[in-house]
Amino acid sequence: MRRRRILGPKLVLAALIALSPCLAAPSPAAEPSGDIVLMAYPGAFQDNYVKAVVEPFMKAHPGVKVTYNPGGNSAQMLGLLRAQKANPQVDVAIIDFSVSRVGNKEGIFSKLDRKDVPNLADIYDEARMPGDMGPGITFDNLVMLYGPDQVKPAPTGIKDLLDPKNKGKIGFSPAPNVIGIALQIVVAKAIGVGYKAPIDPVIAELKKIAQNVQTWQATPDNYTMIINGALALGIGWNARAQFYADKSGGKVKSIVMQEGGILDMDTINLVAGSRNPAAALAFIDYALGPEPQKRMAEAMYYGPTNKKAVLPPELMARTSSAPATLAKMIPVDWDYVASVQDQWTERWRREVIPAQ
Repeated sequence: MRRRRILGPKLVLAALIALSPCLAAPSPAAEPSGDIVLMAYPGAFQDNYVKAVVEPFMKAHPGVKVTYNPGGNSAQMLGLLRAQKANPQVDVAIIDFSVSRVGNKEGIFSKLDRKDVPNLADIYDEARMPGDMGPGITFDNLVMLYGPDQVKPAPTGIKDLLDPKNKGKIGFSPAPNVIGIALQIVVAKAIGVGYKAPIDPVIAELKKIAQNVQTWQATPDNYTMIINGALALGIGWNARAQFYADKSGGKVKSIVMQEGGILDMDTINLVAGSRNPAAALAFIDYALGPEPQKRMAEAMYYGPTNKKAVLPPELMARTSSAPATLAKMIPVDWDYVASVQDQWTERWRREVIPAQ
């Protein structure tokens, strides 16, 4: 008669673990795979972002293919996302934070969780959005652009936009673009009224500026048109101004206006209903990391939003994160701006733009 072997408790547990996947030790999270679509700005931003962030991400995650969709300015991208809301064709969107706030309220974007995006832990408080929505990925600030060969002496602020000698020489984007919104706030300060006060006097001043405007939609952009001599003055952003100043050998320069500037940032957002949220979240986490942000600062002078991204002093001085630049920024209640932005935009459409 054969004797039955009785297994000890440890051997029984080991046998059960080997046979049962439910009891096996947890495996590492699966490597992301598949395709995602990133929608962001065209032109120089696209060229540099692909090199600094998209291509290195795909090298680190060879199972993921990122298609870059240049969507225009932030207002245009929000319009595209609204049209696709029932069937999103985009997984990740990089747009201005004043516009992403609108998308957040409309349910176009999804909340982020630190367990899915660990680099969120290292983002500056100033770059966080309410409700754990997509955070800032770049810091930037409003500047006046000018061609040093065309504008002498160098401009100082709003008075140069009003000067009759600059008629037909100015270009910038009107509201609802954040450039127009930000300029309205600076104009309010220039004439000594609060931007939350009744805006009739501010609109009156903007109508005077409009008489000097050559174009509201510079093609391909304000920076290039100034470099080519088609414009003399414009309103834009520091990062691109620094980039184009280098690229052109100083044919376009920039200043923070004497009235002050407006701090801005672009946010990176997970589109609600993304077809591949795992890969999309992996990309967002990568893009928020210190090294990709440092590479974008080196390429285009964007101020990093990750505390661990360390820049050389000479580079920091040319970004929006420089203490001397931050000291010139006008504080803005962006929740208030979001609540009145449609009203402001309508005034631009009915009164400011037609005054050109």
